Amino acid sequence: MCSGSFARCLGITLIPLAILCVLCNILLFFPGGKPAAKNENITDEVWYFGGILGSGVLMIFPALVFLGMKNNDCCGCCGNESCGKRFAMFFSVIFAGVGLLGAGYSFIVSAAAINRGPKCLTLINGSYVYPFVDGNYLGNHTLWELCLEPSGIVTWHLTLFSMLLIMGLVQVVLCGFQVINGLIGTVCGDCCGCCGGGD
Repeated sequence: MCSGSFARCLGITLIPLAILCVLCNILLFFPGGKPAAKNENITDEVWYFGGILGSGVLMIFPALVFLGMKNNDCCGCCGNESCGKRFAMFFSVIFAGVGLLGAGYSFIVSAAAINRGPKCLTLINGSYVYPFVDGNYLGNHTLWELCLEPSGIVTWHLTLFSMLLIMGLVQVVLCGFQVINGLIGTVCGDCCGCCGGGD
């Protein structure tokens, strides 16, 4: 497969992933599927915008660049018909790096949120606190009963942050592939040529 076509395939895959990450992060602002009475009742990691900023906005830019790689027509740059394509592939490596940073940020925030657990109302002092320590609730579902409100908050928290974690990891892998693909395209040029015959 040509480097430009491969980059386009990655872009097509990254767009829906970025949209899903934004939606997951937005849903986390509604603990247990209901509006929070106070902003302080929402888990801190939700406010870090890992899904909205990291895997969402910062991922849209690389995805759009990758989508345009196949049809990028840069023939005749400096009198060399392949140098334009090489520059475009190098440019995609930079954007892939941006995507790696964004997805990595989302992955780290999600992992921290899963380990810490949700913020919920408990009997400990009748206020919203973090009742779990170092992910101890992950293997012990009886601890979930410590959270009285919002209803189903542990499942809600764990499901959405796990989705962000997995999608962030997939985005890291895809952007990593484009870094390699872009470097190969920069050094070797597009295997299908730039003019005549297409990508």
